[in-house]
Amino acid sequence: MPSVKIYTMDGAEAGTVALSEAVFGVEPNPTVIHDAVVALQASKRQGNSETKTRKDVSGGGKKPYRQKGTGNARHGSTREPQMRHGGIVFGPHKRSYRHNIPVAIKRKALCCALSDRVRSETLCVLDKLEYPKPKTKPFAQMLGKLSPDGKSTLFVTADVDRSAVLSARNLPRVRVTTVGELNTLDVLNAVRVVVVRDAVAKLEARLS
Repeated sequence: MPSVKIYTMDGAEAGTVALSEAVFGVEPNPTVIHDAVVALQASKRQGNSETKTRKDVSGGGKKPYRQKGTGNARHGSTREPQMRHGGIVFGPHKRSYRHNIPVAIKRKALCCALSDRVRSETLCVLDKLEYPKPKTKPFAQMLGKLSPDGKSTLFVTADVDRSAVLSARNLPRVRVTTVGELNTLDVLNAVRVVVVRDAVAKLEARLS
């Protein structure tokens, strides 16, 4: 059964905690992680590009000039693609890039990513995360003790913690998310993952 260190907000060690083997002790599966990342990145694409075809551009009701005798090519409308201000052929149109995968694959990919962070000793548990009001300075001081190298850090809370979110939003390479919103891409984009102690049980219940 895997175990990780527990830290206080002052950066001091406060023992260890045992984690679920089914969530934090999963063997790596690059294929599953790749499928989950592709789906997440595809779903983030907006797909708002839009071009006008010949039925959308204005004009074209009249033949530009007579069929024969001018020495020009034969044209029947100014909306033809080869004409200036004509329609676009095979241009992009509004679409959804959403790529759905089974829920079981999403969960397994997230378990693989979390297990990799446990094996590399870049995942730890924070005893508690309490701020009576949003303050960036104490949050930055805590971050300096938990992640002294300044690498990207992800904090996972049990529920929405408005004070923590507002305290961290001006800090570079720091993100605060909840157990319900956590996904594989979040874990992979962060070098260090800090899970608040009361979020561990919720995370194991979600993924087990």
